[in-house]
Amino acid sequence: MSKDTEIDMEEVKLNEVDLEKQPMTGDGPAPAGEKNGSVKLKVPDDDVTFTGLSKEELMKVAGTPGWVRTRWMLLVLFWLGWVGMLAGAIVIIVQAPRCKPVPEMNWWNNGPLYQVSDLDAFCGGMEGLEAKLEQLAQIKVKGLVLGPFHQVQKDNPSTLDFKKTDPTYVTDDILEAVLKKADKKDISVVLDLTPNYKGSSPWFSRDDEVIKNEVMEKLKVAAEYWMGRGVHGIKVPDMDLASGFSGWSSLSAAIHSNATADDKKKMALMGVVDGLSAVQVSNLVNTTDVDLVLPDLLSTKRDGVERIKAVDALSSQQRSVGWGLGASKLEPLSKVATSPDLRRLYQLLLFTLPGTPVFTYGDEIGLLPTNGTKSPKMIWDTEESTADEAADANRTERIDLRSWFKSLSDLRGKERSLLYGDYYPLESSASSLAFLRVWDQSERYITAVNWGKEPSKLKLTLPPTASTEGVVLPKMAKVKLSTDANMTAESSVSLESISLGPEKAVLLQFPLVV
Repeated sequence: MSKDTEIDMEEVKLNEVDLEKQPMTGDGPAPAGEKNGSVKLKVPDDDVTFTGLSKEELMKVAGTPGWVRTRWMLLVLFWLGWVGMLAGAIVIIVQAPRCKPVPEMNWWNNGPLYQVSDLDAFCGGMEGLEAKLEQLAQIKVKGLVLGPFHQVQKDNPSTLDFKKTDPTYVTDDILEAVLKKADKKDISVVLDLTPNYKGSSPWFSRDDEVIKNEVMEKLKVAAEYWMGRGVHGIKVPDMDLASGFSGWSSLSAAIHSNATADDKKKMALMGVVDGLSAVQVSNLVNTTDVDLVLPDLLSTKRDGVERIKAVDALSSQQRSVGWGLGASKLEPLSKVATSPDLRRLYQLLLFTLPGTPVFTYGDEIGLLPTNGTKSPKMIWDTEESTADEAADANRTERIDLRSWFKSLSDLRGKERSLLYGDYYPLESSASSLAFLRVWDQSERYITAVNWGKEPSKLKLTLPPTASTEGVVLPKMAKVKLSTDANMTAESSVSLESISLGPEKAVLLQFPLVV
């Protein structure tokens, strides 16, 4: 084969390969200069730029009758819409119900007061108290009432020195540390300054004017001294007697003028009274400048009708009244509440009454009283079980009761109706009572308790009086907390009639009824 023939054959092969690489467009082979599979776009040599209308053109169009009418219509619609929204907002504001102003609250109104009269029985002495403050903060204690532990000899007024602590109970350095840590935990400390706490008569003598005046003068000086060291109040016994002493007004003035610019907390003058009627207690609140009175009304009155009447008489002064069961005598709640159900019942009652709940140490776990005069020793449980089933059962009950106490304390602290709401009695009998707590548009609460040995039926209706005008009860309410197995939490019950088992309590909740 000649050389020319070989060259022609190579060209034929190359042409066949080029045809295989051409795109399958049906239009034949790609033009020269283009790669197989590529798309060629033709781009204009000069970019087209949108310039819009000129000023003269815009002005010419804007002046036409159609555009003028359109602009006026849009302007009118805008202002009509704006005026309509303004009018609607004004109507909503005018027709909306007014919020009631929050009453003036002091620290002793914000949570329970916790009394510790025997530091050794409570925590092994003042040294152990600092470590226990965290546990008190967990159950939302707002006031810690300590003492008495000042220096005095039994029935000897000449030895009385309120400013010095008995080293048997506490030293100044340890007390200083406790005051600082309590303040960090938002717990205010009140000192019990019962003058003759080791003797038979708290004020040494009811008849000797010289002794009474001397004691009151020492008490005033001591109050100024202790509040200068970080104490936020003092507690005195037999306030109905003490308020008649000539130095009472000076003591009150000294306490109420002791708040400094750095400490916004008001100083509290707390007084204990025993054996007085609700009307007499109310009169003391009105005439003595006392900040908080702790009566024994719930302990001396066991009938539900009498108890509800006492609460009625003092409900309007709730920010100056403390409620306790045995607290006025520093006795444990379990002395009256002899069963676990009763302890839960009275805790619920104290936390929902209109006033400040006051407890003695150990009430949160149902600490039992001792047979003699010695203070019961506080029990600090752990989560560890033991081999003793009876001991474990008692420990579990204490833990459960403390949890119940904490849930009540938490609820009272955040619900306005329970914290400072208005009070309305509903129904009462010899062994039961019920009442309503209401504040403005907040959630409403009904407390119903039956401390009797038999079931009790309660019809939860408001009495037809002028004071209940505007307050409406619904047909149904939700169970918030309950010790009755027939009324579980979050279930609904009819307010027409509820049945409470023996020694049972329930807290019902419902929203504002419009």
